[in-house]
Amino acid sequence: MKKIILYSYLKCSTCRKAAKWLTGKDLEFQLIDIVKEPPLVNYLNLALEQYSDDKKKIFNTRGKAFKTLNLDIYGLSREEIIQLLLSDGKLIKRPFLIYEEEKVILGFNEIEYTKQFI
Repeated sequence: MKKIILYSYLKCSTCRKAAKWLTGKDLEFQLIDIVKEPPLVNYLNLALEQYSDDKKKIFNTRGKAFKTLNLDIYGLSREEIIQLLLSDGKLIKRPFLIYEEEKVILGFNEIEYTKQFI
């Protein structure tokens, strides 16, 4: 069985779409509230590795929490980014999906999900 962890935010319509898509494809997944329980440090590190071309991609840049920070993300170290993301789950791009503990998919894109799971 494929191990899928979906970090989600209840009020996020995109997160609900992702969960509905996974359920519709009969894929089992563990659903975790990203605000109450942000992703583990090793998952955040994995995301930073996978999205190393642009660190900003792992942030929820359209959210209120991010906009109030007024930070230069590119000036922060990896450790500073991780501490920032752990401090507020709403800063993290969601849904935040971990597949088999080795791949992170940020946001919901039906084509990308289909490529990965079907």
